[in-house]
Amino acid sequence: MSAVYVMWLREVKRFTRSRSRIVGSLSQPLLFLVALGYGLGPIFRRAGQGDYFAFIVPGVISMSILFVSLFNGMQIIWDRQFGFLKETLVAPVSRLAIMGGRALGGATVAMMQGTLVLVITMIAGFRPVSLTGMALGLLVMFFTALLFSALSMVIASRLRDMQGFQLIINFLGMPLFFLSGALFPIAHRSQGLGLVARFDPLSYGVDALRIFLVGHGVFGLTLDFTVLAGAIVAIFTLGARFFSRMEI
Repeated sequence: MSAVYVMWLREVKRFTRSRSRIVGSLSQPLLFLVALGYGLGPIFRRAGQGDYFAFIVPGVISMSILFVSLFNGMQIIWDRQFGFLKETLVAPVSRLAIMGGRALGGATVAMMQGTLVLVITMIAGFRPVSLTGMALGLLVMFFTALLFSALSMVIASRLRDMQGFQLIINFLGMPLFFLSGALFPIAHRSQGLGLVARFDPLSYGVDALRIFLVGHGVFGLTLDFTVLAGAIVAIFTLGARFFSRMEI
């Protein structure tokens, strides 16, 4: 457990000591909130769909969590180039513990970022349906962050080129975000896109967060948590296998 804690603490400290990283990662969510939340709000309301700003808040929070989590894997490639990863992997601790600590650290960082976005939306006027829903929403945020932080670990464990990692993450992250129902109601999409959205794990994180913060969703909490938990177990199982075979 000490190895997990050390890896977790390292990721958290790196984030809290970098003000530019905190501010920079807030720019894209704020742009979506302002440009879409206020820009498309009147159109959404006239279509009889209610408050669009409240609708996209869970989606924008999930977007922040998604990209912070996915780019967390870049630290592995960075550490490999500068020799820190070698020192970590030769230590007499389980590689699964190393991966788990890094994934938990990345998830914590992403959740902190998502919480900041939530606070900003509340300052802008958004109100969750209840305090209990907001607390449970934080749990959903953590599960979502843990899933994609572990996924980034798996991808980074197979790569050595930082530019290649960035291209893969952008190629993976944008479809995950736009097909998740973060910006548009899944139920009102065409049948093809709605079907694709059901294979997107982020869709279930967004849906659960929307249920807790806004009060309505599409899939239901049972399915949302089942998919998230199953995906986390599958990714950690795959990550344990890759990390055990990773070359220094």
